[in-house]
Amino acid sequence: MIKLYYDPITVNCRKVLAGFDLASVPYESVKMDYFGGEHKQPDYLAVNPNGAIPALTDGDFVLWESNAMLQYGADLVGASAVYPTDVRTRADINRWLLWEASAWFPSCYVYLVENLVKPFLGDQPDPAVLEGEQERFDLLASILEARVSGQSFIMGDTVTLADIAVASPMHLHAYINLPLGPYPAIKAWMTRIEALPCWQNTDVVPLLGLDAQG
Repeated sequence: MIKLYYDPITVNCRKVLAGFDLASVPYESVKMDYFGGEHKQPDYLAVNPNGAIPALTDGDFVLWESNAMLQYGADLVGASAVYPTDVRTRADINRWLLWEASAWFPSCYVYLVENLVKPFLGDQPDPAVLEGEQERFDLLASILEARVSGQSFIMGDTVTLADIAVASPMHLHAYINLPLGPYPAIKAWMTRIEALPCWQNTDVVPLLGLDAQG
């Protein structure tokens, strides 16, 4: 069985937890203390030399990178409903997973750091950093807005791993002041994601001690 190393409060750990829930992937939990730096200790670095979470082992097989873990887990259990095997459909999903990791996550992460992490640590957001990110965010958000306009999920009427991956950097959007005002289709899509059992089962708001927001 998969052994999953994670702290549920982080974006990429929440992504894998929600994705595994969606795909019904069984695993053994190894909870880590992210703020305590447990992911930087020698025992864990032997699993993931990047010193980042999540990671998994499956027997003698070791895997890190959250999107690769989603793909592996879905294939392992044959969850073709959320990770279809049709070549073009799968390529499209993979494209969104790569886009999330390379572009969308880094942009959303700026708002997470400035508007949540810094205040949590007693610091103040830097308006210049937020202003400097706005153009890139708007470009990326317009791409996602166009994709989800007129359909329920990224791939159409059915939720897939693409939705879980792309939604994950936004999972605290109400708390990080993600500038979604001009993007009604993204907001409607995110509302549908937030109604999924896999998303509700992995809610981090209580873990972070945040007040519930709409």
